[in-house]
Amino acid sequence: MNQEDDAPEDAYPADPGSTDDAEATRRDAGEAESSRASRGWWDRNADEYQSEHGAFLGDDRFVWGPEGLDEADAALLGPAASLKDKDVLEIGAGAAQCSRWLAAQGARPVALDLSHRQLQHALRIGDGLALVEADAGRLPFRDGSFDLACSAYGAVPFVADPVNVMREVHRVLRPGGRWVFSVTHPVRWAFPDEPGPEGLTVSASYFDRTPYVEQDEQGRAVYVEHHRTVGDRVRDVVAGGFRLLDLVEPEWPDWNGQEWGGWSPLRGNLIPGTAIFVCERA
Repeated sequence: MNQEDDAPEDAYPADPGSTDDAEATRRDAGEAESSRASRGWWDRNADEYQSEHGAFLGDDRFVWGPEGLDEADAALLGPAASLKDKDVLEIGAGAAQCSRWLAAQGARPVALDLSHRQLQHALRIGDGLALVEADAGRLPFRDGSFDLACSAYGAVPFVADPVNVMREVHRVLRPGGRWVFSVTHPVRWAFPDEPGPEGLTVSASYFDRTPYVEQDEQGRAVYVEHHRTVGDRVRDVVAGGFRLLDLVEPEWPDWNGQEWGGWSPLRGNLIPGTAIFVCERA
């Protein structure tokens, strides 16, 4: 558990490393390099991320992606009333907003993240949650520890071996346990990551699985994101020992006028931006 740090947020300086001059490229990136890059990137950028998106995410809201689909409405983990007394693992929890919502429903969530700085933001918002700093590919829990597992854009898009993550989640879930995770919709990889009209023209092969990498002057990866097609994601789920119950593609709602990176009302009304996989432990 990583709850010993109860000092105020600004007592901890952010990682001084900068990625302002990072070079964007497409190249192979293995498991160790991807994990190291993700930890460093989120430690460096957690402050900016929470400052920029914290109001949208809320302190105790469970939102599945930039479209704003709320678990309170979607009930992808099950009806809110059914969450009471459930042991729930949130992977890639960030500042644990989703876990905080789960706790309000009477669940017993554990918020896991690779980034120490993100978990410090969880403490800044409020204590009382179980926080764990660990890699999603090596979950530090006993077999059958949880009833449910979830991840809203956490871990899965950033790992080189998603099947390993699926198997780890399968291991720590009890029989019949539900695993729900959201990722960038795979079709988005064929389009530029731009919110305006320039983001509506196909510019790359949907079938090119080469990872997107930002690297420093020495060629070391400082950010890595891995592309899988829809079919790949389905096969990963099955290889991990799960049944796919549903694939949710949230539509852009009329109330949401914000831009978030490449997400925007313009693009959201024309092409999907998020894919949510609802799975059950076989």
